[in-house]
Amino acid sequence: MHEQTGPRATLRTAVRLAVHLVPGADHAGIVTVGRDLVPESVSWSDDVASSAQALTGMPGHRAFWEELWAAPVATVEDTATVQGAGQNLAVLGVRSVLALRLRTDRRHLTALMLYGRKPGGHDETSLRMGRILAAHVSLAHDSATVQEQLTEAMRTRDLIGQATGLLMAREGVDAAEAFDHLVRASQQQNIKLRELAQRYVDAAARPREA
Repeated sequence: MHEQTGPRATLRTAVRLAVHLVPGADHAGIVTVGRDLVPESVSWSDDVASSAQALTGMPGHRAFWEELWAAPVATVEDTATVQGAGQNLAVLGVRSVLALRLRTDRRHLTALMLYGRKPGGHDETSLRMGRILAAHVSLAHDSATVQEQLTEAMRTRDLIGQATGLLMAREGVDAAEAFDHLVRASQQQNIKLRELAQRYVDAAARPREA
C-alpha cells in the first residue's frame, strides 16, 4: 500500500488485500459516513461489495452506523435476521458484516467494510487481522494524502513562479509587484491563484497570430 501513487490507489489496494488476508472477508470496501448516517462508497473489491455499500445506505442500517460512530468496530452476525436493508444484503449473498473505523473527525468517519458469505463469518481472528490491516491502511492513506498535497503544493509554487516571471517580463516590474498583481487579479476575478496563473502560462504558450 505504501508504494501506491496516491490516496485512491492506496485504498483500492487495501480492499484487495482485505479479501486475501482477513478470514471470512469474501468482499471488501471502504466508505465515508457523515453525521447524516448516509455512507458514500470510496473503494470496493468487486461488484458485490459495491452493491452492498449501496444497500447499507438504506434507512434500516442507521443503527449500524450509529454504532460505528460510537465504537471503532461494528458487526452484523447475520443479515438475514435484520429487517429491511439487512435482508436485502442477504439476498445479495452477504450474510455477515464487519466494519472497522479507519479515521474520524467531527463530521465524517471512514471505515473498512468486510463482507462475508456466511452468517457469523467474522471471528476473533478476523477481528484481530482486520484491526491490524485497518491500522496499516490508515497510515498508508495518510502518508499518500500528505505526499499528494506536497506534490500539488510544489506544482502550484512552480506555476505561480512561471506566471510571475511572465508578468515581470511583460510589465517591467519586479517579482513582488508581479506577485501582487496576480493576487489582486485573483481576488477581483474571484478565482483561485493557481487557476489564474495557469491561464497566464497557457496564454503565453499559445502561438501568436501573424
